[in-house]
Amino acid sequence: MVFKNHSVWRKVAMKDNGFVDWTSLPDDAMIQLFSLLNYHDRANLSATCKAWRIVGASKCLWTSLDLRGYKFNITMAVSLSPRCVNLQQVRFRGAESADAINHLNAMNLRDISGDSITDDTLTMLVSRHKDLRCIQVGPDDKVTSGSIKAIAFYCPKLKQLRLSGIKDVLADSINALANYCPNLVDIGFIDCLNVDGVALGHVLSVRFLSVAGTSNMKWDVVSHVWCKLPELIGLDVSRTDISSTAVSMLLSSSRSLKVLWALNCPVLEQDITVNTVKTEGKLLLGLFSDIRNVFSDWGCSNEIMTWLKWILSHTLLRIAKSSPQNLDYFWLKQGVALFLSLLQCSQEDVQEMAASGLATCIFANEGNAIIDPGKAEAVVKNGGVPLLLDLAKSWQEGIQSAATKAISNLSADPNAAKTVSDEGGIGIFIELARSKNRQVSEAATGGLWNLSVGEEHEAAITEAGGIRTLVDIISEWSSDADGVLECYAGALANLAANKKYSTEIAIAGGVQSLATLINNCKFRGVQEQATRGLVNLAAHSVRNGPNAREAGALEALIQLTCSPHEGVRQVAAGALWHLSLTNVNREAIAAAGGVEALVTLAQSSLNASQCLQGMVAGALWGLSMSKANSIAIGREGGIPPLIVFAHSDSHDVHEVAAGALWNLAFDHSNVFQIVEEGGIPASFMAALALAYICYGSGNNELAPTGTSSENTSKSVSLDEARTTALKHIEAFILTFSDPQAFAAAVVSSSRAALDQAIERAYILETGLLRCSEAEIGRFIAMLQSSSSILKAFAAFSLLQFTDPQGRNAVYHASLMLDAGAVKVLRAAAASANEPVEVKIFAKIVLRNLEYHQQETLYLV
Repeated sequence: MVFKNHSVWRKVAMKDNGFVDWTSLPDDAMIQLFSLLNYHDRANLSATCKAWRIVGASKCLWTSLDLRGYKFNITMAVSLSPRCVNLQQVRFRGAESADAINHLNAMNLRDISGDSITDDTLTMLVSRHKDLRCIQVGPDDKVTSGSIKAIAFYCPKLKQLRLSGIKDVLADSINALANYCPNLVDIGFIDCLNVDGVALGHVLSVRFLSVAGTSNMKWDVVSHVWCKLPELIGLDVSRTDISSTAVSMLLSSSRSLKVLWALNCPVLEQDITVNTVKTEGKLLLGLFSDIRNVFSDWGCSNEIMTWLKWILSHTLLRIAKSSPQNLDYFWLKQGVALFLSLLQCSQEDVQEMAASGLATCIFANEGNAIIDPGKAEAVVKNGGVPLLLDLAKSWQEGIQSAATKAISNLSADPNAAKTVSDEGGIGIFIELARSKNRQVSEAATGGLWNLSVGEEHEAAITEAGGIRTLVDIISEWSSDADGVLECYAGALANLAANKKYSTEIAIAGGVQSLATLINNCKFRGVQEQATRGLVNLAAHSVRNGPNAREAGALEALIQLTCSPHEGVRQVAAGALWHLSLTNVNREAIAAAGGVEALVTLAQSSLNASQCLQGMVAGALWGLSMSKANSIAIGREGGIPPLIVFAHSDSHDVHEVAAGALWNLAFDHSNVFQIVEEGGIPASFMAALALAYICYGSGNNELAPTGTSSENTSKSVSLDEARTTALKHIEAFILTFSDPQAFAAAVVSSSRAALDQAIERAYILETGLLRCSEAEIGRFIAMLQSSSSILKAFAAFSLLQFTDPQGRNAVYHASLMLDAGAVKVLRAAAASANEPVEVKIFAKIVLRNLEYHQQETLYLV
């Protein structure tokens, strides 16, 4: 918490020697400072010394508690109970918190507000706190009409009762309220399924009544009953199917009614005769009204205005959450402005609902987290960002959380994000990210997550200490705080996408934090974002690789390949693919059990999404670059699923699977499996693998093992596969051959003729391939094969590997020159007995080698 008058208090506590002694402040000043802290920080500060323990126990500091952002249980309640003798107001969220309230020993409790409470808990609560004046519960479908009877019986001093989400509110419960609660003036049965409207006519003390969102109301009957309520001033029927006839009856017949709210009432709005009605001091308000002028033009008592603002903020929030598609014009015309006006209200609950509503209504599609640029612009133009940032500094954590959430959502819009940053929002987000309140911290880190998308605000976040904050605090939350942890991991993952900040994150211990998070938290969103962070950290520098291994990141990623969530398995496989591109990481992954895990994932992904199939095939491709891993993949059963993937109709899946099989086919022990499983469909990557199989079998490199009968069977199978493979390779080669152009190039020595012949010869995708010395050597040896098809394919492959546009062409050319390829290529190009394809491809390779030699000399 940052105190607005921090400098003033510092001067008061300053000693002559220049040191600040905060304990020297008078008790009233310390009480004022303590009052600005949440209950968690207040209790912690009280434990620092005896003087502050006495101050922290002051009864005036413990008149209200907002527990919604904390894990509040019976143990915590017992520890706080000595301070809660004068507790009058408590706000809670969740069944566990509701159960714990009874252990606070708050015998003077006057006001409770919360949700997720059961009948039994509510009944026990009201039976122990008979001085309750205000009860606000819901939305809760576990509360029944029986609890309302208990409230009526145990709380005779009740003035305000607002319940929402109840299925049935029966007549006997409402009659009990009428009989036992003579001071009940404010009733709300909101979003209920069935409410006995006639029985409500028996509560003669009611002055304010809301049945917003309630279904199955017999309006023609209840309008006649309610107009006779002698004290009724305000009536809210928003989001119901009330008719214009019922509205007219209420306005014309009720002597006491001052205002009738009817926002988002479809039946009423379709009646073109209905408009804002203001006769004899009575006002009808709907979406057809200019609500903005109500508070300035219509004079009314403070009591009515207090109720009006609560109803308006609550109704607008409920409408925003229901996301009706036909109200965009309303939000732009006056809805956003209304929320901004309510933010400046003195009522804390109204401010909180207004901020929450603003955070919700700016979405064009909340399910996909898409911000409506028009609404975001309206918030910015009307000064909403400074207003929200000021509320985010509030010591009231409910307001603080809602305001921070609104700023966080606005930050997803690029234009609004700039305003948030310019107004100091990044510093506020980083400060609030350290909050122990889960809702506040989640909203703040969500804002950093949104602002870290792209590069515009990355530097500002980093300079303000964002990386250190995110890395340090991520370990302070328990694994069940999934919302907070997902935002932390998401923000770190975005920053790690930048090479500069990736290094800072690694140095700060981000790799270890993310790896620990993956191991400890099993929520899908958290695991996906933490894994994405590790992917980005691994992608940028060799330095991050060893750090990842030391921190246990590899083990965490391998563990995630068994996740029940496909999205998590996909990201984990992608991360391992990235890491497997270096020799050191490749061996580390294998040592940690990565080969077995990825083969198992491949076997279970035969019917999975193509994206997952491509990722796991890519990871196996990366690992298969090591001979030991290649043998292990075959031994563990990785070949059958890779062949399935190689038959995929997705080009990307096919290519990476065929690439993995190419590497596997380099080892003789895998060839028989590839043949027995049906081989590989045609493509360049597949043809590479097929060529390995054919070349090995034709040169007796593959010696079947086993009994003589088994050997005979395998030999026949291999011969058949070789014949079939050669046909596939030949067909593939011919697709890149132009007979007329090739024939002309053979008889002509002109450069133009050769250029025309190779016009279709290059495959763009092969430019990224990087071959080892052994692989290049095999293709050079293949040029001397007895098979003209293999010769042609060997020359074609070397052509691809030396493509001047290829990333690794210079490296490949160097390997070929060292291996004596020039002599073999010249012999092939000059031979009268070779097919035309062999000659042309050999000539092109020679020209490529000459080009690379000249480029190398030029650079030297």
